[in-house]
Amino acid sequence: MSRVIPNATQDSTFNPSPQVTVIGAGNVGGTLAQRIVERNIADVVLLDVVSGRPQGVALDLMEARGLEGHDRSVRGTIDYGDTAGSSIVVITAGLPRKPGMSRDDLTKTNAQIVVEAVKQAIAQSPNALLLVVTNPLDVLTYLAWEASGLPPERVMGMAGILDSSRFQTFIALELGVSSRDVDAMVLGSHGDLMVPLPRYSSVNGIPIAQLLDAATIDRLVERTRNGGAEIVELMQTGGAYYAPASSTCAMIEAIVQNRSRLLPVAAYLTGQYGLTDVFIGVPTRLGRSGVESVLELELLPAELEALHQSAEAVRQRTQAARERLGE
Repeated sequence: MSRVIPNATQDSTFNPSPQVTVIGAGNVGGTLAQRIVERNIADVVLLDVVSGRPQGVALDLMEARGLEGHDRSVRGTIDYGDTAGSSIVVITAGLPRKPGMSRDDLTKTNAQIVVEAVKQAIAQSPNALLLVVTNPLDVLTYLAWEASGLPPERVMGMAGILDSSRFQTFIALELGVSSRDVDAMVLGSHGDLMVPLPRYSSVNGIPIAQLLDAATIDRLVERTRNGGAEIVELMQTGGAYYAPASSTCAMIEAIVQNRSRLLPVAAYLTGQYGLTDVFIGVPTRLGRSGVESVLELELLPAELEALHQSAEAVRQRTQAARERLGE
């Protein structure tokens, strides 16, 4: 009995070679491009305003293809026209933090960079999903959404997945166990008011409260909140990029491969958790269409209050950033 092989051209969602545009060829953007192609997820167009930088990074990655065992392409460019037809656009462009700076200190300059990049990229790829990595992340995700004109479910920020990964790492190191056995959850803004949730964090299903005392958990929570700043202080001339790139790549993989993974990202809320008109880190289901749904966890009053405080701070900073852009 013969099998009927579906005709790929008859399926409008089938794309044999999806393309991801990464705007910003710095440490985060270059590492993200490497992650994407070496995991054989998609082809990459790497764009930057500094001529030669994206082309050089792309050529370097291409020359490693045989060693890494993939045939994905990486193209470097300074021309937005070369990004046309992308399935996903990722914004990593912007200034990094310096020691003593908060993510919010970058707001005005990075807002201008991100808004301009989004307008040009989405003009070339109007059907793309938009991922924002540049800090201050929650604020810039909102501004990017406004600039893009896209439905909110097609716009998201890389937030909770990185913060949760840091919390996961610190728990694993404290207990001396494999990170694979640790599940951790962090909600809220990607900043000092993030909301790590020890109640939803476990080791092979065992709540961490049964494995660590309260003082230790509080110490790990505080280290998670300051995870990015700790790296900035150590490096002096830049910030984290390996873990942010891995976090963004996990989102891209879930979308391109339509995995419907439950991942915490900065998503637009329309009443969930009692919050509206704000991008904030919450657990979501990610798939080919973007944010397919927002999962509402049962939070204790103190946890919900902390999430609302985090969201209100983001809302105020977003409004201030919008006013600065209008100056």
